[in-house]
Amino acid sequence: MSASFVSPDVIRRLFAQAMSRMYRTEVPLYGTLVELVERINAQVLDQDPALAAQLLRNDERARLDEERHGAIRVGTVQELATLRRLFAVMGMFPVGYYDLSVAGVPVHSTAFRPLTGAALAQNPFRVFTSLLRLELIEDETLRAESAKILARRRIFTDGALALIDQAERDGGLSQADAERFVEEALETFRWHGDATVDLPTYHALHNAHRLVADVVSFRGPHINHLTPRTLDIDAAQAAMIEHGMAAKAVIEGPPRRACPILLRQTSFKALEEAVHFPDSEGGDAGTHTARFGEIEQRGLALTPKGRALYDQLLSQARDAGGEGSTGGDYGQRLQAVFASFPDDHDTLRQEGLGYYRYQLTDAGRAAPERVADLPAEVLVAAGLATADPIVYEDFLPVSAAGIFQSNLGGEEQRAYAAHANREAFEQALGVAVNDEFEIYERLQAESLASLRIA
Repeated sequence: MSASFVSPDVIRRLFAQAMSRMYRTEVPLYGTLVELVERINAQVLDQDPALAAQLLRNDERARLDEERHGAIRVGTVQELATLRRLFAVMGMFPVGYYDLSVAGVPVHSTAFRPLTGAALAQNPFRVFTSLLRLELIEDETLRAESAKILARRRIFTDGALALIDQAERDGGLSQADAERFVEEALETFRWHGDATVDLPTYHALHNAHRLVADVVSFRGPHINHLTPRTLDIDAAQAAMIEHGMAAKAVIEGPPRRACPILLRQTSFKALEEAVHFPDSEGGDAGTHTARFGEIEQRGLALTPKGRALYDQLLSQARDAGGEGSTGGDYGQRLQAVFASFPDDHDTLRQEGLGYYRYQLTDAGRAAPERVADLPAEVLVAAGLATADPIVYEDFLPVSAAGIFQSNLGGEEQRAYAAHANREAFEQALGVAVNDEFEIYERLQAESLASLRIA
C-alpha cells in the first residue's frame, strides 16, 4: 500500500463513527442506549480491576467505547456482491454463513468484519448482512413482483461506486478520498421515509413476511440496528427497563456465567415510523416497523468441541416442554442445563473448549531460559505467562433469528425446516466466506508462538 494511502483500519473507524452519528440522529433512543452502556461498563471496570487489566493487556480497552455492530438486509445478489467490495475498502471481509430460514426468517447471512488481531484492536466494527431469499416466498406472483421492484433500485451512489473502483485499481485511498468514500457509502445505509411501493403492495409484502416488506419496499438497506457492547448485559437489561424501554423478555444466547462465552444479546422493541407510500393521487400515509435498539455482551470464542457442547445444551433447554424460549421458566431451564458447561477458565482451556491468547508475564520475560521449552499450561501455572480469553467476534444464528423475530413483531418459530444454501450465497457474494474457527485458531497459535520469540 502506498505511503499516501490511509489504512483500511482508519477508513473503518471513520465509517463506524459516521454511522453512529447518523443513527443517533435517526433513532434518538440509540444515544440513550450508548450512554447507558458506557455508564455500566465504567462501573464494571471500576469494580473488577482484574478484568480492566485483562482488557488493557490485550489492547481491548480502547476499542470497547467504539465497538459497534450493525445489521442490514439486501435484496439482490448484485447488491450483496457490491457490498462485499465496499466493505473490503474498510478492511472488512465475510466471516461465516448463517441460515436464518430455519427459524422462519427468509434470509441467509454473513458478517463483514476485520480478520486479524491488530485490525480488531484498531476497530472491531462488524456488519451482519442478510440476503433476502425470494425463492422462499410462496406466492409466485408476489415473488416475481418483488424481483422486478428490486431490479429497478440503485442502493449505491455513483460516487461510492467510483471510489470502490479507484481503491481496487490503485490499492487504497488518500485521506481526502477516504473521507469522501465514507460520506458516499453512508448514503446506502440511511433511512428514507418514502417507500418505493404503494400501500396495497406493501401490505401484500408484509403479509408474506414483515422482513420481505422491509427489504423490498424501500430505496436501500437502511441500518436496522447499531449495537454497543456491554460488559454486563443483565445490568444493562435492567437499566433499559428502568428507562422505560420495551426490552425483550429473554436475553438471547447462553445464561449468565462467571466466564462469559460466545454472545448474549437483548434489544428494545422496534420503532413505528411514519412512511409515505406513493400512488397516482398523491400517496398514502402509513407506518413501518423494523429499526430497533440492541446491546450485546461478548465472551470467550469456543472451539468446535466447545461449540458442539453449547449447541447441544441450548437445544436441550429450548426443547424442554416444547416451549422453545417462550416459556416463563426459560431462564431457569437454561441455567440448569448449562450447569454441565465448565465455568472456570482453567477447565475450559485444559479441556479444549475455548480459544485463548497467551502472553509472557514480567517474570516470564525476565527468565527466557525457563520459558524456552515448557508447555504453555506449565508457564501459566508457574505465573510465567497469562492466558486470556479470545473475544468471540461473530454471531449465533438462533440468537439472531430470535432478535429478528422479536422486532419484526412475529411469534417465535418452533417448527424448523432446513433451507441452507451456502453454495448459492457464496456464488452471490463472489467469494467463499472465511471460517471463524480457523481465524480463532490462528490468533491462538500466533500468541503461543510469541511465547518462544519474546
